[in-house]
Amino acid sequence: MNAATLNSHRLWAYLQLMRPANIVTSWADVLAGFAASGSIMFLNTEGQSVLATLVPLACLLVATTGLYGGGVVFNDVFDAELDSQERPERPIPSGRASRQGAILLGSLLLLVGIVAAFQVSWLSAILAPSIAVTALLYDAFGKHHPVLGPLNMGVCRGGNLLLGISVVPAMVGEYWFLALIPIVYIAAVTAISRGEVHGTKGNTGIIALLLIGIVIAGLVGLGLLKDYKILAALPFLALFAGRVLLPFIKAVREPTPNQIRMAVKAGVLSLIVLDATVAAGFSSLFYGLLVLSLLPLSIALAQIFAVT
Repeated sequence: MNAATLNSHRLWAYLQLMRPANIVTSWADVLAGFAASGSIMFLNTEGQSVLATLVPLACLLVATTGLYGGGVVFNDVFDAELDSQERPERPIPSGRASRQGAILLGSLLLLVGIVAAFQVSWLSAILAPSIAVTALLYDAFGKHHPVLGPLNMGVCRGGNLLLGISVVPAMVGEYWFLALIPIVYIAAVTAISRGEVHGTKGNTGIIALLLIGIVIAGLVGLGLLKDYKILAALPFLALFAGRVLLPFIKAVREPTPNQIRMAVKAGVLSLIVLDATVAAGFSSLFYGLLVLSLLPLSIALAQIFAVT
């Protein structure tokens, strides 16, 4: 293998560490939060107001890319020894990426995410490092705890949604509870993911399924908000329920590692549909479709890069 091929091989390994398909789902979080902030209405005007709205949105998309990418890279850093036994094909245990290189990449991504968020608002500047710290806590300690682990990961996602709302700081105080939806949802996905290697035991799958039911009920409940257009959100809600419930039910009935991986993959990618549901309700059917358009991209990337 010549030097150019070797370098290309290594770059691909570091790209795998970032889990690009998952990063796309984090964009959907920000776009949903952006809709809840009320900023979409400025995109219907002309001139400076459009630029003044799109630039902060672009900064937040860069921020979530860095924060999520850095978080998942450090996940593999902390799991390197365990992966050497259970998943030796991964970039670090296989030797295709070094642990030191992964630490450098993860640190740079988190730094980029924090700096980008500082360009938006004072609240974005607070949320970004908070998300980074929460992600590192999950990577190092949280994921090993049966209760705090799923909650920890859910808080990362909830914070990411609030990051999108933080383009208008005052709106975070009004819609802070929206973060509870991804918190509960990711808690469900993280809970069932514990059986990816050896299968799940006990009532873990049933608990995860119940949490999904709570999320669906919560999305329906958003219709009680005066600014939420439930009719625009319903098509996305139906798609979300169909995509998530079927694989989760299969995983509960047959809790094998393969079925659980399929449920986790469906759960992660369906975050985009969940976000599209929120986005459509707070803006329009068209904006919901815009967010949903990220799903084919994420699915395509998931065929190339690992999601779990």
